[in-house]
Amino acid sequence: MRSARPRVLYVTDLAYEARGRRYCDEDIFLSSRLREDFDVALCHPLDATALMGTCDVVVIRNSGPVLHYQAEYDAFRDEALRRGVRVYNQLTGKADMIGKRYLLDLSAAGYPVIPTIDRPQDLGRLPEAAEYVVKPKLGADSIGLEFLPRDRLGELAYGDVLVQPRVDFQYEVSFYFIDRTFQYALNAPHTGRRWVLERYEPTAADLAFAQRFVDWNDIGHGIQRVDACRTQEGELLLVELEDLNPYLSLDLLDAGTRDAFAANLKASLHGLLDAVPAA
Repeated sequence: MRSARPRVLYVTDLAYEARGRRYCDEDIFLSSRLREDFDVALCHPLDATALMGTCDVVVIRNSGPVLHYQAEYDAFRDEALRRGVRVYNQLTGKADMIGKRYLLDLSAAGYPVIPTIDRPQDLGRLPEAAEYVVKPKLGADSIGLEFLPRDRLGELAYGDVLVQPRVDFQYEVSFYFIDRTFQYALNAPHTGRRWVLERYEPTAADLAFAQRFVDWNDIGHGIQRVDACRTQEGELLLVELEDLNPYLSLDLLDAGTRDAFAANLKASLHGLLDAVPAA
């Protein structure tokens, strides 16, 4: 039987500066709401390994791009798995949590994903485009992203990068889930202004698109953001499935939706704590 007030170690980098977003405001709000049900301590991601033994669950939120502290994050994962520490999101994710190779796997399996390759011999599988996107497999926050014409793709040092056509899209849209349940959607109606977002009312087809990726992933308890683009032909294509520390843009929501999200997050954490103890 767990204690009446479970202890949460809330991992965040309050000082991280992101373009067009204030991570700290979001984490101040969420941690204050979690405090209604839990004893909450905030810590920097570099302190998480040392402090994980003091809590009942580690909640990873806006901890910044892991590539800035990859060795320390890998050590945290290894230690949490070794000791059976409950981590939220659960460390069973198959998407951005372990790099972007999943885009290759999903594309090969026939999911609606932007065509993606990581070998020069597969260049013929990419459709013709004015430019191509080259992104690191362990990239985040557009770090290391570059755009190249097709005649330069043969010069790349393949292995640690993915190549995709630069899609001519109408807009980008993000779907936010807790566990496997849809919460809300936001879109970026202005091309090139990714974080100027507005509330978006998805159709049944939109939700089926997003749900397919969330159901594919192996996370029972956690927050996921499905990022997609709407092509000029009207098709949705997956851009990425963020399952580690997705920014939530809670400041753009009405109070009722924001409160519902916080309540559902608390319920999800209680569900994780009530589940069969980790091995």
